[in-house]
Amino acid sequence: MRSHRHLTLTALTLATGLALTACGSEGGTSVEDSSEKYGFNAEGLPIVDETLSLTFGGTKSALSPDYSEMELVQQWEKDTNIAIDWGNLTDQVYAEKKNLMLASDALPDVLFNTGLTDAEVVTNGSNGTLLPLEDLIAEHAPTLSGILAERPDIRAAITASDGHIYTLPSVEELGILSHPNFLYINRAWLDELGLDMPKTISEYRDALRAFKEKDPNGNGKADEIPLSFRTDSFAANPHDLVAALGGQPENNDHRIVRDGTVEFTANTEGYKKAVDELGDWYADGLIDPESFSQDDVAYLSKGKSNTPILGSFFWWEAKEMVGEDRLGDYELVGVLEGVDGERLASVSNNQEISRGAMAITRANEYPAATMRWADRLFEPAMSAQANWGPIGVTLKEDADGVLVQIPAAAGESEGERRQRVAPGGPKITTAEDFETVVAPEPRAKERQDLVRDFYEPHRANEAYPPVMLSNEELDQVSFPQADINTLVLEKFASWVVKDTVESDWDTYRQQLDQLGIEEITGVYQTAYDRFAAVGE
Repeated sequence: MRSHRHLTLTALTLATGLALTACGSEGGTSVEDSSEKYGFNAEGLPIVDETLSLTFGGTKSALSPDYSEMELVQQWEKDTNIAIDWGNLTDQVYAEKKNLMLASDALPDVLFNTGLTDAEVVTNGSNGTLLPLEDLIAEHAPTLSGILAERPDIRAAITASDGHIYTLPSVEELGILSHPNFLYINRAWLDELGLDMPKTISEYRDALRAFKEKDPNGNGKADEIPLSFRTDSFAANPHDLVAALGGQPENNDHRIVRDGTVEFTANTEGYKKAVDELGDWYADGLIDPESFSQDDVAYLSKGKSNTPILGSFFWWEAKEMVGEDRLGDYELVGVLEGVDGERLASVSNNQEISRGAMAITRANEYPAATMRWADRLFEPAMSAQANWGPIGVTLKEDADGVLVQIPAAAGESEGERRQRVAPGGPKITTAEDFETVVAPEPRAKERQDLVRDFYEPHRANEAYPPVMLSNEELDQVSFPQADINTLVLEKFASWVVKDTVESDWDTYRQQLDQLGIEEITGVYQTAYDRFAAVGE
């Protein structure tokens, strides 16, 4: 139950000029809170009796208008009596100006959609540029406080290694990011060749071989591509083939968690076995040679060629790959039974809990009022509107009182509309909220069902959680981690294409050791243990 999210604060006795100390800053910067000068109300609306003006900065989508033009934002001002001068910039422009802004005296009062990396959050928190928020949350954010009490994992995700909270979260728990790489196969070709839907990895390979050899598109040419994928893509990686062929769960970070232990995946015997097997597949002509070099544009074009040529692929959804006209020809394979008889669905580290949605800077003279303003965005219905747009424009209540999508107008996608009317920022929509407050978008609901039915029953590992590394930890892992990921990616491609994993393996393991893979995994383990302790 989440009823205590709606508890109001006991009336507070506020002294004019309440002093708030930014405990996390070097030297202990003090901020004089002047919210009371505007008739600050500890409960209810408006938040202040006299209009209070604040300056906001941060990022916004290139498709978004100035946030002041959004109906929802205008309603926030009417409700709260807090007027905002919005200075949000598109990602590229903001990235160019961000560091100069943070180092100057021209700070906005608030960063909304902050666009800050973890290193930037920790650095600017520790030097006093960003205020620590935990006391403000406890005193002036009953809704968020209630959520964090219920969900210590969210608190852990936004807590820096020094124990302070410098940014507010954005959470959308649809449960669909953990398995982004859906495996599809050309069911029309299977039917043409009299083949059943493959259930095991050996049956799948047999189907790919038939696609190569038996001209299923019927044009008399050997132009079929049995299997295509992309490496290091968000949604086109063959990680589940590695799991099926070698018993090794894998993801883009090559980092998983099992039984509380952080593991590096790309130096195990199971990983080696899988890559060796994929080398045999490549030698047999079953894998698209462009799988290791193509970008998304080239990749997605293969499903829409004039003559059908694509037998099987990994992607987020089939429609985007093959188009509406061929959608009925393809079917989700799901998780294949591996060589050891198990079905292993690799879990990615894609996170549904994000930090950096909002920060209060040292320029802000009204932190109490600002935190009360932010806390409204964590009310479930308001989080839904911040994410998808206002009730009456993009959302409406169904017969059960659940918010559902109003279909977008002809010629406009729901994604485009969302960017026009929804500012984002701090918000939390939990899995429970998606059942009782707001329904997932139709496409998201379809994917939820597929993940639940095809992937979650075979979950092979846990994701590495949204741990906030300290600056010291970031210094230890950032550069070697980049080199390690590059090495793994290059060797995977080389070994599959040249089938040389056996002869190169020992040298590769030595390279990983020289790059400090054991020490880096230890850093991630320490950070994981710290995260788990906060989340207990």
